[in-house]
Amino acid sequence: MEMTVHPYPLHPECPDVRRLADDPAEALLRAEADIVAAENAAEADRYRRLEELEEAQQDGRGVTRRTFVAGAAATATALATAQFVTTSASFAATKTGTLIHVFLYGGLDGLSLVAPADEPVLAKARPDLLLGADSLALGRDFKLTSAFRPLEKWLRAGQLGFVPAVSDERLSRSHFQAADACNLGGLPGETGGRGWLDSLVDALGKGTAFRSVGIGSTLPRSLVGTNGALSLNSVGSLRLNGDDRYREATEKAIRGLFTGINHPVQEAVRSGLGALGTAQKLAAKPYEPAGGVEYTDGVGSAFQQLAQLIKGGANVRVATVGMGGYDTHENQGTREGGQLHRRLTELAGAMAAFFTDLGDRAADVTVMVSSEFGRRVASNGGGTDHGHGGVVTVLSGRKLAGSLLGRWNGLSDLDSGDVPEYNNMFDVYGSVAQGRFGLTNAEVDRIFPRRTYTPMKLYA
Repeated sequence: MEMTVHPYPLHPECPDVRRLADDPAEALLRAEADIVAAENAAEADRYRRLEELEEAQQDGRGVTRRTFVAGAAATATALATAQFVTTSASFAATKTGTLIHVFLYGGLDGLSLVAPADEPVLAKARPDLLLGADSLALGRDFKLTSAFRPLEKWLRAGQLGFVPAVSDERLSRSHFQAADACNLGGLPGETGGRGWLDSLVDALGKGTAFRSVGIGSTLPRSLVGTNGALSLNSVGSLRLNGDDRYREATEKAIRGLFTGINHPVQEAVRSGLGALGTAQKLAAKPYEPAGGVEYTDGVGSAFQQLAQLIKGGANVRVATVGMGGYDTHENQGTREGGQLHRRLTELAGAMAAFFTDLGDRAADVTVMVSSEFGRRVASNGGGTDHGHGGVVTVLSGRKLAGSLLGRWNGLSDLDSGDVPEYNNMFDVYGSVAQGRFGLTNAEVDRIFPRRTYTPMKLYA
């Protein structure tokens, strides 16, 4: 009769744990440690056998492809599939240029970024949140916060523009719901949970494994879908998992396993390994921006990673950057020294550093900045509450149609205290992408389900 000596489950390969320690819990820990050590040793042996088999085949020592694949399938196939199959790889991209979507989480008060000058409605509703006398002049009698002064060079060159009164009737005042809809390009039920940037990638044709990149530890909803976007905190973080001692042998084994097999996975693996090689090459030495360019931490670091990829020839097509801190119910501070002014100064400085660092390559890059919603027109006595009618910022290597873009019909008729929707958010998104990549109306229309796309004139 079998006797249970303690309530802990026994490892099947070590039924007698009592010999390892007097305390049952400690004995189990030691048993599990022994098993993990054995599994690690077996994994290392497996990698060595893979390499030996491949070398034997290459040397003509009688090892066939069938033998090699049979011996390697369990390890290498799973590894290759998880790492590379979703990269949809080919190095012949059909569209050129890069679109970077910067999402400001929290709900940006668009009237603290750009606002009509000498507007009596604002003077009455938010006297403590008016833009200062140091603001920059925009077209159509608007002014721009002095926080964006680092970008004045591009403003004067006609490459920086703003679309006011942007929203969509499907957006609520809930951060989660609105951000989700913005990233998906509609409601989850309409999009199937697929991000609008991933749908955009379909229209761009095949590209490298870097064609869609999210800078950060998690992939944003806008890139979730079928095209295998990469999510990374830094260029150097893209690498095979596992012990450093076996990484080179693992890559070599995978490359050999998926070469000459007359299967679509061969191209995907080749691209995936190419991406690893590119990342390792770029990260081999510290990145040096163009002379005089300095990136700060935070959002500046994210832009630096993108500059490194773009200048390194990674062929990035779409990318995302996230920045928080825009839920300004209190201590908003529209002018210099204020909380929101500091956040916008950081953003503008990072964008200016990025475009300066890119040099001539900036001609093929567009940065679009948006948030989940705008905020109420009226001040709540130090900040603003959730609202609608936000602002989309466009910084482009291509000249824009003006510094203030889209429709603006004034603030005489508010939408329940909010800036009205004069410009639909997804028409703005689609028009930015269309101008960047030269898409047709039909191609853009497919990106946003259940909505008929109406193009806007954003570019000169």
